[in-house]
Amino acid sequence: MEPSIDKIYNIIPSKYELVYVVAKRSHQMYETKHYQMKEKEYKSKKNIGRALEEIAENLIHVKKIN
Repeated sequence: MEPSIDKIYNIIPSKYELVYVVAKRSHQMYETKHYQMKEKEYKSKKNIGRALEEIAENLIHVKKIN
């Protein structure tokens, strides 16, 4: 699997939060057609995989609310 799930869990340690963030970002990509990287740089063709790649590359930051 690319990117490594271990690398992603170091960035977002909660699998529930990860699912929420990836789903939200994937939906944004679908709606706006805006990507953080050039389309040729993505290994995945689907937005879910692309959202995971953006997280692994630290292009998406999750704000912690207390």
